Amino acid sequence: MRRNAVRLLTAVLIALVTVLTGVGAPAQAAVPESPAVTYTNPLAEKRADPHVFKHTDGSYYFTATVPEYDRIVLRRATTLQGLSTAQEVTIWTKHTSGIMGAHIWAPEIHFIDGKWYVYFAAGATNDVWAIRMYVLEGTGSNPLTATWTEKGQIRTTWETFSLDATTFVVNGVRYLAWAQRNPAEDNNTSLFLARMANPWTITGTPAELSRPTLSWETIGYKVNEGPAVVQHGGKVFMTYSASATDANYCLGMLTASASADLTDPASWTKGTQPVFRSSDATSQYGPGHNSFTVSEDGKSDILVYHDRGYKDISGDPLNDPNRRTRVQKVYWKADGTPDFGIPVADGVTPQRFSSDNAAGRFIRHWEYRARVEANVSPLADSQFRVVPGLAGSGTVSLESANFPGYYLRHKNFEVWLEKNDGTARFASDATFHRRAGLADPAGLSYESYNYPGRYLRHYDHLLYVQALSTATDRADATYHAQ
Repeated sequence: MRRNAVRLLTAVLIALVTVLTGVGAPAQAAVPESPAVTYTNPLAEKRADPHVFKHTDGSYYFTATVPEYDRIVLRRATTLQGLSTAQEVTIWTKHTSGIMGAHIWAPEIHFIDGKWYVYFAAGATNDVWAIRMYVLEGTGSNPLTATWTEKGQIRTTWETFSLDATTFVVNGVRYLAWAQRNPAEDNNTSLFLARMANPWTITGTPAELSRPTLSWETIGYKVNEGPAVVQHGGKVFMTYSASATDANYCLGMLTASASADLTDPASWTKGTQPVFRSSDATSQYGPGHNSFTVSEDGKSDILVYHDRGYKDISGDPLNDPNRRTRVQKVYWKADGTPDFGIPVADGVTPQRFSSDNAAGRFIRHWEYRARVEANVSPLADSQFRVVPGLAGSGTVSLESANFPGYYLRHKNFEVWLEKNDGTARFASDATFHRRAGLADPAGLSYESYNYPGRYLRHYDHLLYVQALSTATDRADATYHAQ
């Protein structure tokens, strides 16, 4: 009995010393399953309705609408960023007469059962608005040099305006989703889904999943179009574009369980608000017609979309050639739903920084004070662009994603988000040396530029720059980029 009592007293004393001195190793958050990825936007100028497909050969294949609406182009690169400078090849050109002779729109490239397929929309030379969906089949390992054959039109319930075909597989079943005008409805296009008998033929009765009825879906035109699918955590998420293709263009989203009957409209739930829309803060307008791909390491989902860098358009938006392809990371909320944030500013894409020892908490700004917090909303409050240091080479500064020109800086050793006033003092206070994580070398720590030995750390969930002396201090000053 005495021996057990001594052991218990010893354990209590060791625990007390650990708490008081911080010598013991604090509990660490796991290294993120989806580490940070960085790209530079825009990825491609004058390329709308972008589609990126990552193949098993390790290459990314990129196609998009060209402003001349006359051909289908492809690019290939081993990285997403590499697509920006990759050679572009024309694989197909519009017909000189008849069908497939005008308005060549929204191509997508897929690899199905050992062959390449490109889905696209086209009008006719005698009626440019007789838009229908068509399919090309490519034979060969490299689609840029493949032999392409026209498989013809995808036939649906009606011979009406139809476009934006995309295909995906859930639980071994291949589906086609698309936009089409239902002649019984007073709108432009609704969203439809059907199973596929082969890559160019649907089977069964198409299901109408969504029609434009909400205020943000009916500005300029009553539109649901451009479906795209991403799967996560047993759920199927279908984004789509709504309203006219100007600054009102935005993304909505439908959600279904992967185990449900996807051809039953009742299996899908429609969001009441856009999930991605224009941002005056970052000067990005009309984001839409997206697709999804994955990062080079396969650990992050990537949103691919187009927008414009200005709000006001002269004339018909359809004749404005300046929609450009952009990419940014998709984040996933605790409830398993995607968070697209805002269309980020041109230039390097932002990152998030999770605490090493406060699981699920991210650096964020709240009323301009920097802190760590879980379940951050809006997402952009916890996104920062890592840019060259304002005060010196070899350093970095952390610029807010949703307040461009505002940086994390210390003031009286408290960390705030403030606008760069151009002074040397501000530059020094907002500049850091990026170091290997003090508590985990797989993470990051940020040492003050003008106060060497002081690091960006959280204490009672608020951020400071402080000198560190204990293991807990060092864990408080360690973060993981996501």
